[in-house]
Amino acid sequence: MKKSLVLLLSVVIGCVFYFSNCTFAADIQLAKNSTLEKILKKGELRVGFEAAYMPFEMTDKKGRFIGFDIDVAKMMAKDMGVKFVPVNTAWDGIIPALITNKFDIIMSGMTITQERNLKINFADPYIIVGQTILINKKLKGIVKSYKDLNNPKYTITSKLGTTGEMAVKRKMPRAKYKSFETESEAALEVLNGKSDAFVYDLPYCVVFMAKQGAGRLVFLDKPFTYEPLAWGINKGDPDFMNWLNNFLRQIKHDGRYEKVYNKWIKSTDWFQNMK
Repeated sequence: MKKSLVLLLSVVIGCVFYFSNCTFAADIQLAKNSTLEKILKKGELRVGFEAAYMPFEMTDKKGRFIGFDIDVAKMMAKDMGVKFVPVNTAWDGIIPALITNKFDIIMSGMTITQERNLKINFADPYIIVGQTILINKKLKGIVKSYKDLNNPKYTITSKLGTTGEMAVKRKMPRAKYKSFETESEAALEVLNGKSDAFVYDLPYCVVFMAKQGAGRLVFLDKPFTYEPLAWGINKGDPDFMNWLNNFLRQIKHDGRYEKVYNKWIKSTDWFQNMK
C-alpha cells in the first residue's frame, strides 16, 4: 500500500514538473516572439502616426514631427535604449499598416472603439478626450448643443473614418453630413460659411479656435462623448502590452507625463513653430 502511494505521488510530482516545464518553455517562446524583443534586437522603435492631429502629432515650420505623442514616443524609445523611428501614415490605412508590420505601435491620438479593438489591442488609456463642436457665428444662441444640430437644415462636417464622424452619424442622424480627408479641411468648411458645424476632439478644436476661429466661430466646448485615447499594438502580445502599461504608469508618477501634458495641452507656446 505504501509503495503504491509512493509510486502515485511520484507520478503526480512528475506530471506537475512536466507541465510546469512545458508552460515555462511556452512563456519563453512567447517572449521571444514579442514585438518588444524584435524592437530590442533591431535597436529601433517604429512608431506609426498621421501628422495631422494637433496637438498630438504635426509638422513644424522646419518639417519636423512634433507633438504630444511624438514627445512620449521619443521618451519610450529612450527608456528602451533604442532609436525612435517615425512612420507618418494616412489615417485610413494606419491599422492595416500595423497589422502588416509596417511599424511596431500606433501612437496617433487613437480613440479606443469596440470596432478597432476587434482588429488590434490597446494599452491603458493615456488621456481622455471627447467630441466638441465649432459652429458658424451666425448660429450663436440658436445652436447650444449637439441636440440642436440634429436637424435636416444643418450641415455638419468632420474627418473621414474618425470618432467625430461616428458621433455625428450616431447622435445627429437627421442632419446633412460632409466628410473630409483632413481635420483642417472640415473645420475650414465651417469657418468659410459653407457648412454649419464641425465636430471633432476637444484638443484639436481648442487649437483651431485659438489659431483661426476667434470672432468667426462659436466653440461649444463641453464634450458630449467619452473617448479614451490609447496606443495600439498587434494582438497576442502580452509581453509588449505589459511593458507599455508599466511605462505609462511610471511616467504618470515621475513627472514626465505632466511635463508633456502642460507643454502641449495646457500651453499654446508651440503655435509659433507651426506653418
